[in-house]
Order: sequence, then C-alpha cells, then structure tokens
Amino acid sequence: MSWKPGATPAMLRARAQLLRALRDFFDARGVLEVQTPVLGRHTVTEPAIESLPVTIDGLQAWLQTSPEYFMKRLLAAGSGSIYQIGPVFRAAEQGRRHNPEFTLLEWYRVGFDLEALMVEVADLVQEVMESPRPHVAEYRELMQAHAGVDPWRDDPAQLAERASAVSGIPREQLNRGEALDLLMSGCVEPALADQGPVIVQHYPPDQCALAAVSEVGGVAVARRFELYLDGIEIGNAYEELLDATEQCRRFEADNARRREAGQPIPEPDGRLLEALEAGLPQCSGMAIGVDRLLMHRTGAASLDEVMAFSLERL
Repeated sequence: MSWKPGATPAMLRARAQLLRALRDFFDARGVLEVQTPVLGRHTVTEPAIESLPVTIDGLQAWLQTSPEYFMKRLLAAGSGSIYQIGPVFRAAEQGRRHNPEFTLLEWYRVGFDLEALMVEVADLVQEVMESPRPHVAEYRELMQAHAGVDPWRDDPAQLAERASAVSGIPREQLNRGEALDLLMSGCVEPALADQGPVIVQHYPPDQCALAAVSEVGGVAVARRFELYLDGIEIGNAYEELLDATEQCRRFEADNARRREAGQPIPEPDGRLLEALEAGLPQCSGMAIGVDRLLMHRTGAASLDEVMAFSLERL
C-alpha cells in the first residue's frame, strides 16, 4: 500500500471549506460549539451499533460512537443549544461509504420540536450544500411502495421472509429490526437515488432508539427522521426522549436483544440517566456524517477519496 493519503490537496481544501461553512451556519444561529471526549467509560447499547473497546490501566473504556451522551449531560447542565464536529468510531464498518473512524456533525436545539429541526436541516442543505430543499416522504408509504411490506401490520415472519428474498440472508437469522433495515437499504434507498434531497419521517416506534414516541394518523411513530442525498443516508434526527425511566427500560431492552444475539453487553450509562433525572430540556438533535456530506458535495465515489487516511492507509 502506498504511503500517500487518499485525499488530494484539492480535496483537503474542499474539506476545510465545508467545515468552515458548517461552523458559519451554526455560529450565525447562536449555537455554541463544544468539544467532548472521544473516549468514555460507557457506550451505546443499540444492537445495530458495535463499539470499539479500549483498556487503559485496567479500566474498560470505549471509543465513542457518537458524542450524544456527553452532549446531553451538557444540555442538562444548562449549556443551551450546542453543536460539535469531531471523530467517532464504530466497529465492523468498512467499505466505500463506511470507515471505522469518521467525522460526525451533531447538534441539539433547545426548544425545537422535530418539525422546527426539519426546517433547520432543510436550511443547511440549501445554504451549505447549495442543493434544493429536501422534500418530505413517509417511511410507511416508501416501504409499502418499494419493499412491498407494511411495518405496522406485517408480522416479523413476513418481514423476515421479504428481507431474505431481497438480501439472500436466511430468514431464520433475521429479527424484525434487521429485516426492516435490509428492506430500507435494499429496496427503498435505491428508489431515492434520483429524487434529490429527501427527509424520511415517521419510523415505527420500535426503531425509536433515543427518540420520543407520539401518535400520527392513529398509529404510534418514533419522533425521528433521516436525511437522504441521492439515496445515501446522511443524517439521523430525533425529538429527544426526556424520561429517565423510559430510557432505562430501553437500555435493558437493547441489552436483552444483545444477549440473545451473543453480542457484548455494555453497562448502561448511569450518568446519562442521572442527567435525564435532573432534567434534560425539551430539545431535538441531529447527527450528520461529514465525510458522506463531502462525498456528495464533491462527487467523490468513496470515503477513501475524501479522508486523508482511511483504515486501509493507516
């Protein structure tokens, strides 16, 4: 492997320009830039995300998959609206659009509901990316039209059967969440490729992660949306869960699924729960992959082209 970086000098300048544009966007709105640790004593419990463990002087720690837990502790302590741009880490992620280390933009807007955040995300796409404002699509309608399933009515066996037909993975190996993820990536995302910027909203309640849940059209939905550019998922947004008891229940449910799948069982972050008990202000938050954003902005075909040194060049 060559010693040379993946990104050209021109790409390095494009990255610097993008970072400057993002900072200008939030500075103009009075959102405070913060910096939190990339190493923490706790990590996420979500079964779909695997963390990278680190041992320091016998202490078990984790490279952070997102600054979310630390940023919510800042919010509970009265920081007001905040944003952060920095490195995050996820295991078992490598490919044209994946790298174990990548740059994440994450921000939280105090007093914003999901609809207000959606407007701000559309502003960012228009002003920073110089792209058309995203149009909004319904998760349920997209899954019905392009995957042939209804996540609210079809049982897990039906979803697994359809996902198996799309992916080739035996249906016995797929739970409900995995099946929905495969159908989204295999059927829906290709259909979004020629639709420009798209915001997909109203996910099933069991895909809420750290989002609040509400009722829309007679069904429960997660207060969550995702941003797609040319069919590629760029960012994920939540109207944040404020209830410490419900968050604890979700941690336990995540770890039960992890235990069943034979995955590592991270200890839930007690300090995050204490922050929620102390009082997290009503807020909504968004996380966007900066490297993928740069791929879209420059027309690059892979993360290796927009990163100075991807995993294969270390």
